[in-house]
Amino acid sequence: MCGRYALYGPVSRLRECFDAEPEGFEFEPRWNAAPMQWLPVVREEPGGKRVIQLMRWGLVPTWATDDSMATRLTNARSESLAEKPSFRAAFRRRRCIVPANGFYEWKQVGNTKLPFYIHPVEDELFGLGGVWEHWTRSSDGVGIDTFTIITTNASTAIRAVHDRMPLIQEPATYSAWLDPATPLEQAHDLMQPSPWLTLTLHPVSRAVSNVRNEGATLIQPV
Repeated sequence: MCGRYALYGPVSRLRECFDAEPEGFEFEPRWNAAPMQWLPVVREEPGGKRVIQLMRWGLVPTWATDDSMATRLTNARSESLAEKPSFRAAFRRRRCIVPANGFYEWKQVGNTKLPFYIHPVEDELFGLGGVWEHWTRSSDGVGIDTFTIITTNASTAIRAVHDRMPLIQEPATYSAWLDPATPLEQAHDLMQPSPWLTLTLHPVSRAVSNVRNEGATLIQPV
């Protein structure tokens, strides 16, 4: 699964890496991005223009009567994404990329969960595969854009910590992934783990387990 990640930018790197323009928000480094927070997401507008906008982490399907499902829909398994009622419409038409510098995973050791920070060896900015939805609140008609991060089987290096990891999209596949016209069979193929990015990991402070904690010290080895 993916329950936390880090994104410390800067905006110029987001523009460069994803060929997308930030849409009306101020970017602040996030060292402990968590579900139910508003975070930068890359999507494609009609006509092919890529934009980066803030969306809330935790998908709310369009047919939901309230947003209580969001806390349960922060991740979507790649194996069942196309069939699950909560995700299948978004998978067909609203795929997105979630920028990240690294992500956290917890290893169960006895009765304790120990956090690890997982990131590229070369410290590149990279993109996680996701899907998004626009949900309208019935009480006042306010629309909310929400997203979920897709997970897949963990790579060998990460499997010692956890058996799942977020889907990492290769830059060469960004266009096909974001384009709603891409055939579903091809989009499904793009959810296979890619070996293009070499990851490394190290244990970090248990302070990251508290969503109120922030700062660069959270990714430092302990």
